[in-house]
Formats: sequence, C-alpha cells, structure tokens
Amino acid sequence: MAGSTGARLPLQGGLPPGEALTGAVLEIACDESGFSGTNLLDPATPVIVHASVDLSRDEAAALIRTLRSGFRFSPDEVKSRQFLRRREAAEAVEWFLSALRGRAHVHLVDKEFFLATRVVDLLLAEPSYAAGTRLAGDRRQAAAALHRAGRAAGPGWAVFLAAVVEMLRTKRRDRADDRSVQRFFAARDALRRHVGDEAAGAVLDALDPVRVAEVQARLYAGDRTIPPPLEPLLPALAETVLHWSGGRRRVLVIHDEQSALTQDRLRRLQAALAAVDPVGPSPLAGLVMTDSRDDPRVQAADLLAGVARRMPGIPGDGPLRPLLAPPSGDAPGTAAGAHDPGAAATHDPSAVTAEQEAT
Repeated sequence: MAGSTGARLPLQGGLPPGEALTGAVLEIACDESGFSGTNLLDPATPVIVHASVDLSRDEAAALIRTLRSGFRFSPDEVKSRQFLRRREAAEAVEWFLSALRGRAHVHLVDKEFFLATRVVDLLLAEPSYAAGTRLAGDRRQAAAALHRAGRAAGPGWAVFLAAVVEMLRTKRRDRADDRSVQRFFAARDALRRHVGDEAAGAVLDALDPVRVAEVQARLYAGDRTIPPPLEPLLPALAETVLHWSGGRRRVLVIHDEQSALTQDRLRRLQAALAAVDPVGPSPLAGLVMTDSRDDPRVQAADLLAGVARRMPGIPGDGPLRPLLAPPSGDAPGTAAGAHDPGAAATHDPSAVTAEQEAT
C-alpha cells in the first residue's frame, strides 16, 4: 500500500481469468472485516465478516458520495469505524443498508466454530478446500455439536482451542522439540471429562494421535493440498461465490488486496468449487485484486463488512436483517449476527456460519 513517498507496492495474489469469459458471468466486489491472521482467539475480533456487493462502479460511487456528503470523511475512503462514531450514524446506516437491499451479501464466520470445523474436517477426514463450507455439509453437524458442548464444558474449551491453534500453526516454530500434538491430546482428554453430549464425545474420541501427527507432518512438509488450517477467509470466499452463483452463473470476484488469497490457494479453491457441477466450469471464474482506494465497489463492500461486524446487539433485530438469511443448522430461531464480542460469545455457531443471503 502507500509508503512514505506515496508510492504503492504492486498488488499481490489473485487469480485473474486466463481467457475471455463467456456465458453468464457476474462481477462482484468484496472485502472483509475482522481478519486477524492466525490469531483466531483474539477476543476483540470473535468473527470475521466477508461482504460482497453487486453494484456498478457508478452506483457504488454515487452511494459513497451520498454518505460522504453528510459526514467529514477521508477523501479516499469511508471507514466504518469513523462512520459509526457519528451522532447521525444510526440514520445513515439504515439508509445505507436499505440501499443495498437485494444487491449485497454478508457472510459471517465465528472463529471458534471455524476451529471446530478444522478438528472435524482436517483431523478426522481427508483435508480438502471444501472444508468449512456447505460442500462438507455432512460434517457440519458434528462440528456444531463439538462447539456447543465445548462451550458448555467450561474453561477446558479455551485450553483445547489454544492447543488446536498451537498444533496447526506450523510456521516459525522450533520443530526440534515440538510436543504440540501431545499437548493437544492432553487438552482433548481434559475437555472430554466434562463433555456429556454423545455427538461431541464421539468427535473427541475419534481423534487419533497417529492420524493427527500425520496431518501436522504434511503441514510441516508444505503439502499444499491441505488448505491453510488457520485461514477462515477462504471458506468465507467460497460461500460468497456459491451464493452469487446460485448454480446458474460464474462469478468474477474483485477483492481488496489480501495476502491469504494467493494464486495457488485460489486455484485449489476453484477446483473444489467445481464439484458443485462436475460437468460445467467452476463457479469461481477468477479473482482480481485491487486497491480499495481505486474502486468504489470495494469501498462499499468494506463499509458493509465493518458495519456488520461492529453493529451492536443482534442484527436480526435491526436494519441489517434484510441482508441476512434465516438461520439454519441445529438452532432454529437463533439470530445470526455480527455484534460486540460479548454478544458473539452467546450465539450458536451454526447460525453465524450459515449462508447469510440478501433477499
């Protein structure tokens, strides 16, 4: 991004289409809020929000101009943190979300639940880029049961999640005396003593030290067939693409620069998404990186993501509701939401990580 001289570094990553796209192709613009790298247990950012908009450049520019006209924002970008601090924010947010109705999609991932999917999808099954998405739906209920029972089990759940992160974070570690697998199983055993739920207990009991060590060894060896184990942005992007594709069209993503979205990872995600329709092409047509300062569509997506993550209370009870689908999974009636960290801790993960659709 901008340096001390104002110069910008070249954009990194992405997967530009290799050839002219034909057929039904939708171009969307995306950004995220709440990305914290591998620090998935940061209490300040319990969720990551991936927002996307189906707007033309002119439509997005007009939207941003209207918002800026009543506020003193940066001439380059409108940021949610500034936006929500204004006294007039409630009225402006309601107008903004109303303007996006039917033109936007918000996908939220509870990071604790994401770690539960890692346990089920990567340590009990063959690792795949479909992990953590609806394409691995047969394992979602097991992950939800583990998360629900773990939270009810007391402090051992936090210790277990920290052990998961330590074991799967394979970069910049002295491997000569790595006992992270042993610590993981010690945390598993301690947690298991406080888990009475049958489904959650079955998940914990099925974890095998040899199998888990093999997965870690593959990560150490740089096996790229395993999705980055502590990276929730990729499954969030996958859900966004599947939503907009609807099984009828391909999706070209314009995305703010994000280091996690490397070309190799995107190619593997593209191939995993092709499983939706083995006969046709992948719904992910490509992903083009841009600087949010250069594209008002990405600015709109960035603002939507920030507003969704920082909105107090339960968005299902407020103006964000029209952009969210009814919750799905094993907790009917629970509102999905991006909210303050305290509220985030009380929400069912299957609702938070379910597809959040614009209506």
